[in-house]
Amino acid sequence: MKKEILIWILRITASVILLQTLFFKFSGSEESVYIFSALGAEPYGRIGSAIAELIAAILILIPRTTWIGAIAAAGIMIGAILSHLFVLGIVVKNDGGLLFALAVITLSCCLGLLYFNKNKLFNLLK
Repeated sequence: MKKEILIWILRITASVILLQTLFFKFSGSEESVYIFSALGAEPYGRIGSAIAELIAAILILIPRTTWIGAIAAAGIMIGAILSHLFVLGIVVKNDGGLLFALAVITLSCCLGLLYFNKNKLFNLLK
């Protein structure tokens, strides 16, 4: 029972973070445009990453596909974290490092979900 509650907390946390950033990416907010311009990926990288995050969030919330969404979101978050570390910096447009922290939290949730779904991952490797 406790394990299932923890899994749902990880699912909801990762999905809420992924979904709440979609508005900013799809609406072309100043911060999103700045980030993807700095990465040389505006507007296609912004829109593409938003679509990928939407799909990952939906997959995470469906118990049978959680592991697929967690792999996708972990990959996206690794890219985001590396972008912060090597291009953008931890603090972007005076956000106090919030976007970086959200990426780390989301990655941590996805890694936890992958741990709890390790049997599905091992079956994939067979």
